[in-house]
Amino acid sequence: MDSSNSNEIVHEFSPFFRIYRNGKVERITADTETVPPSDDPLTGVQTKDTVVSQENSLSVRLFIPKITDPTQKLPLLIYIHGGAFCIESPFSSLYHNYLTDLVHNANVIAVSVQYRRAPEHPLPAAYDDSWAAIQWVASHVNGEGSESWLNGHADFDRTFLAGDSAGANIAHNMAVRAGTTNGLNGVKIVGVVLAHPFFGNNEPDTFSPVIEFIFPSVRIYDDPRINPAGAGGAELASLGCARVLIFEQSLLTNRQV
Repeated sequence: MDSSNSNEIVHEFSPFFRIYRNGKVERITADTETVPPSDDPLTGVQTKDTVVSQENSLSVRLFIPKITDPTQKLPLLIYIHGGAFCIESPFSSLYHNYLTDLVHNANVIAVSVQYRRAPEHPLPAAYDDSWAAIQWVASHVNGEGSESWLNGHADFDRTFLAGDSAGANIAHNMAVRAGTTNGLNGVKIVGVVLAHPFFGNNEPDTFSPVIEFIFPSVRIYDDPRINPAGAGGAELASLGCARVLIFEQSLLTNRQV
């Protein structure tokens, strides 16, 4: 390869990422600071990371509040981060600090999902990874999973899905999948919390070029994963829960990605 052209930008989707001719992906807008799992001295919340799938580099960060009763069962929150399907992670300071505060104040156990991101892994990889993580959580229902915090303290009859932005889109689609499959036996999804969810319609917008690039296998605005109101909104009747709470503004930032 001609080295003089290797740093030429061949695709730019500001403010999210750019791709160079040599294949390098540069994320433009991202919280690049990562925070290791820890015991938070202010709240007593403990965190740790667990690999769900070596094959897909799928992992989760678990959060548990201070436990005073070893037999106590707590509601379970499965959280999916936002970032236009291509930036951010559960390990960024933004999401780590947010989930730490949420777990402390709500007194819940949280599982924050690190899905594979576009553009290196085009959609539907993020959907597939998130579903695999939820199935992994469900494997703990009988107290025989690999993660002791879930075995000992998660109340699977009080499970909630949540996410912001693109993560809210994924959370919604996970609720639909839960309502149309039998893959979560023993897990009751009580509700879904969607903070400024990303959805599209039949009208192109400023994000359309990005989503078309990272989801090349479908006609995106005909796909119910992007446009749940399409085809008469038939999939909306398949939600695997009875309650949905929607915020028009992100819980974290004012970004709309």
